[in-house]
Amino acid sequence: MRYVLAYTKTYKSSASIALILMLLELVVELVQPLLMAKIIDDGILQEQYSVVALWGGILLLLSLTAFAAGITNSFYASRFSQGVGYDLRRDLFRQVQAFTDENFQRIPTPSLVTRVTNDVIQIQNFLFMFVRIGLRAPLFIVFALIMAFTIDVRLAVIMLGSVPFLLVFLYFVLTKGVRLFRNVQTKLDALNTVIRENLTGIRLIKGFHRQAHEKDRFSERNDDLVKQNKRALWLVETAMPVVMLGMNVVILFLLFFGGEWLRAGDLQAGEVVAIINYATRILFTFSVFTFLIMVFSRAYASAVRLEEVGREDTDIAEPSSPVTKELQGSVTFQDVSFERSGECVLQEISFQIEAGQTVGILGETGSGKTSLLHLIPRLYEKNSGQLSLDGEELENFALLPLRKQISLVPQDVHLFSGSVRENIAWGKEDATEEEVKEAAERAQIHSFISSLPDGYDTEIGQKGVVFSGGQKQRLSIARALVRKPKILLLDDSTSALDAHTEQRLFQALNELRCTVFIVAQKISSVENADTILLLQNGRLIANGTHEELLDSNDFYREVHATQQEGVIS
Repeated sequence: MRYVLAYTKTYKSSASIALILMLLELVVELVQPLLMAKIIDDGILQEQYSVVALWGGILLLLSLTAFAAGITNSFYASRFSQGVGYDLRRDLFRQVQAFTDENFQRIPTPSLVTRVTNDVIQIQNFLFMFVRIGLRAPLFIVFALIMAFTIDVRLAVIMLGSVPFLLVFLYFVLTKGVRLFRNVQTKLDALNTVIRENLTGIRLIKGFHRQAHEKDRFSERNDDLVKQNKRALWLVETAMPVVMLGMNVVILFLLFFGGEWLRAGDLQAGEVVAIINYATRILFTFSVFTFLIMVFSRAYASAVRLEEVGREDTDIAEPSSPVTKELQGSVTFQDVSFERSGECVLQEISFQIEAGQTVGILGETGSGKTSLLHLIPRLYEKNSGQLSLDGEELENFALLPLRKQISLVPQDVHLFSGSVRENIAWGKEDATEEEVKEAAERAQIHSFISSLPDGYDTEIGQKGVVFSGGQKQRLSIARALVRKPKILLLDDSTSALDAHTEQRLFQALNELRCTVFIVAQKISSVENADTILLLQNGRLIANGTHEELLDSNDFYREVHATQQEGVIS
């Protein structure tokens, strides 16, 4: 909870004003029963209606004051809670932007969505309720008992005797509620996972006719969430009747003994009314407590989950004296090793690439090709060895300037909702119209875009569902080229292109003054590269030109022969 409460410091002025106004409401609420007692005893019973008018007017004025304080308190409480929520979402989103692959494995995407939205809302609700009525509830109980003792000790003792039992019961509900509501949030994560998987894989589900299976899977997760939510809500909702039963029993005792002592002349009618008034208000306050317990239980569970995200170690640290020079594009790996989740992915990789060269990377599935690419922009952190760009160790570069000079086109093409122009210009915020079209021409997609009814203003739709796989890949490559990178990383990004289009694309890339890394499955995609890296089980088993590898490496010759047979057949 400390992690979340640290954000309240920024809005302490709004919180302070809200608390002061809340205390003003509290004072009025504590004074009202005394004024009512005075009106009854000194006014009505004595038939002094001037006294009734005077103190009645004061009571009305105080009520109006409390009303105005309550409205103003709500304004500042909202300002306080919404401000904290805004800052939390902002910082959590920034933190997620720095997440590595291992971070996403520990906290998956659906859970992150729930935490940044639903969990932050729970914090906002708690903070609003705290400065609005949360602190007022316990203070009222304490001071109402004190005021009751100033009126009549005997009746006050009856009231006091019930409070410890009710507080112990509410504490039990609170501790159990925190655990139950934490489980609710976990079940919500599981449900969101199923929803996300279904929305992103709906075509596959339909293709395999697995709608019934997915409906059952959704129903199972949904039932789990409902059952857990019921358990949590049942606990909280049971608390209110128990508290009300206890306080109503106390009020019955107060009425009985108060009536006896009133007939005996030991109490005045106004004093009995005041005591009963304090008791009924304490009853209401305890009922508010049960609601606050639910709000706090949800908020505490959410705070723990938000802290997990906020304190997640992203493992990507900025250097103390960052280098921000412009890259030329040379890349050197010297005995570089990389592990992920305790498993060795790359082992002692060594090679040197000059600026402007084209590098092909081949290997079996799981040989470490993608991981090698991701080390260059520091999406992954190597475990040992030395990785240098232009002779400077990679760790010495400032992350933002470094990544602005490197473009990555990943295996899984992702397009954003918006126009074609916006998707290409996404790679460079200040890209001009000419730069966007130039990038599209190099990516061999300009002609297709021009044929669309709205050209570059055509709306892509979510994830580019109206475009083919090859069109998505070329749009993604155009987005990478528009920033004119010094190092271009293509991670199997031409697999959906026909041979003719792929050849024209590589010819266009040769005109660029940048270093190009091409991960491919087909040797034909990289046979014209300046050098080819051949990976197997995380090791670099050979490197050289196409001709050199054909002469020197049996594995390369075997793969080449197999692929050639496939082409001929």
